[in-house]
Formats: sequence, structure tokens, C-alpha cells
Amino acid sequence: MLYFAYLDEFGHIGPYVARDDPAYNDSPVFGLGGMILPYSSVRQFSTWFYQLKCNMLAWEIGQSGQHPATWEKKGSALFTSMNVEKYRQVRTAANRILNKIRASGGHVFYVGLEKNRPVAEFKAQALYLTVLGEAMKRLNQYADQNDADMVIVMDEHQDRDAILTRASQAMYGGPSPRRRIIEPPFQVESERYQTCQCADWLCGLVGRVGAYQARPDEWADMAWSQTYFQDRLDAASVRSSIRLQTAATEVETVEALPAVVDTGLAQPAPGNDDTPA
Repeated sequence: MLYFAYLDEFGHIGPYVARDDPAYNDSPVFGLGGMILPYSSVRQFSTWFYQLKCNMLAWEIGQSGQHPATWEKKGSALFTSMNVEKYRQVRTAANRILNKIRASGGHVFYVGLEKNRPVAEFKAQALYLTVLGEAMKRLNQYADQNDADMVIVMDEHQDRDAILTRASQAMYGGPSPRRRIIEPPFQVESERYQTCQCADWLCGLVGRVGAYQARPDEWADMAWSQTYFQDRLDAASVRSSIRLQTAATEVETVEALPAVVDTGLAQPAPGNDDTPA
């Protein structure tokens, strides 16, 4: 069996102080997420999502003047409090996507961390690479459990070289090479891939869930993420979590990448051995 994992970012890669901070207020969490699909379901799922998008957002697509195949609605713009509370079709679409992924033999997948370090100590690239390493570890475990191989497809990123280096080191080096991942992640233009657009929608939802979990007092208006979606998201997900407050800094010792050791995250709580690899 061969699986495809489609990943995008959720939350925000930069520092976070508070929602009312004038500069650092985007999101208290950061992570990578999306979905895992067996190769035999990819084409059919892509068509299904395309049709869902076209039906639900026909007016916006028409106004854009673009072909629907290359028109993209960002998940962060779709899953706003106003849209979710006001438009039932947005809630229905999210639940249909979760159900369709499961019916296609796949799962939702996400790995995230709460950002805790002061702004002056924050290292965005190190955070990204550590989360990527943890995602690859879990995807490799998923493939191993299913006696399968894994291909990772990601949205384009400006740190392409660093990402490919980190991925290659995880695949071929360290104490536990990720042998089930057959190539370093492919980076693509998300507007041209319906599967990547769907991963972005999922990240838009997961990002809201994470923000509310991390700072419910500051993000109280996101309580709908728990009310409408938490149980369904849990049921559709595998090897997924957003690590809050006790996010660890340890990673595998991978030669030639010392910057990953200092991720800009809080130290683990005593006795917590659930550390990223």
C-alpha cells in the first residue's frame, strides 16, 4: 500500500504574546496538518473536493474570473467565527470533508505546539523544522503500522532548502531512519492541487481548535471549534495532537543541523517523555 500525506501550516510561525498585543497576536500555536489518503483514493477524493468547493463557493469563484480548478479559498478565511456561526453550509462542508476522508480509507493528521518562548529567543525556522521532524516520525509510524510506504506533499515554502535537508536527514540518518517515507517532501503550488487546498481548509479548522485550546480566555469566540467540530475531528484523526505548554525542545541528534536543538519552545514538564523526534 502507498499513502499520500498532504500537509500545510496551521496557526502562525511567528512569536505570540497575546491576542491584544499590537505586534505578536496571530496565533498561540503552530503546526503542520492535513490528511493521509491511500493512493487509490486520491483522484476520486480530489474530484469530490473540487465539486464541493464549486458548489459551496460558486458566487466567489464567479466573481474572481478564475477557473475553479486554480481558484483557492484559504482555510483561515473560510473558518472565521462569523462564517461558521452564520452559514450552516460551512459547518456542513467541514463535517462532510471529515466523513469523506474516513470513507476514503484515510485520516486527518496534524502535529502542533504551543509557542511559549519570549520574542527575543524565538527561532521560527527551528520551530518549523522540529515540527516537520515530528510529523515525519508519526507518518513513518503510521505507514509502518500499515506495512505501507508514504509520500509527503506540501505547500511551497520559502525555506525549501532547509526543509529538504531536514527531511533527508530524518529519512537517512539518526538513530531511527524514516524508511517508510520514500522521498523527501514534494513542494507544490497549492492552488493547482485540490488535495492541497483541502489540507489548507483542514489546517484552517485545526488552527482555530488549537488557538482555543491554548488560550481559551483570549480566544473565547472560537468556542465553536469545540462545540461543532472537536468530536468529529478526533474521530477522523490519527497520531495527531497539539502539545500545549509542556512542548519539549529535544529532538533526535542529527548531525549538521544543530539549530534544530533550540526550537524556541518551553522545556518539558518533569516526567514528560513524549518528546519530538
